[in-house]
Amino acid sequence: MQMWWPLPLRLMIGYGFMEHGWAKLARGPENFTNILAALHMPFPGLLAWLTIHTELFGGLAVLAGALVPLASVPMAIVLLVAIFTVHLPNGFSSIKLEAVSPHGAHFGQPGYETDLLYLASLAALTLGGTGRWSLDNTLVRCLGALTSSRSKV
Repeated sequence: MQMWWPLPLRLMIGYGFMEHGWAKLARGPENFTNILAALHMPFPGLLAWLTIHTELFGGLAVLAGALVPLASVPMAIVLLVAIFTVHLPNGFSSIKLEAVSPHGAHFGQPGYETDLLYLASLAALTLGGTGRWSLDNTLVRCLGALTSSRSKV
């Protein structure tokens, strides 16, 4: 039962990253490039595409449980850049209720709480493994079976 714990983390983190990457792609990468330029990031066009690819393919890797320690490095960099360039001035909390009107609740800019949760989850998957239902686990089992069958010959 202990090796099932990574599955909900992988599903949430993988889907979350892919959703963010897809949103940037669907709205037009040039819009994200403009945001990065407004933040005075160097090479905003290149960074926009690197971020989109990291979110899409890194998210897919986490979702599948494939090469998560390797995929986690650029994913962590994206999160850290987001924390220090966007979310840090907004404080810790991801939910900032500013007002309630007849049209509903109005929220302010989110803090870095969610980014830290993503970082902690990536660390847990890197240090604790990707679990039973992962591509990495399947490959290790297949290689182990192949190695043990060859040693019997």
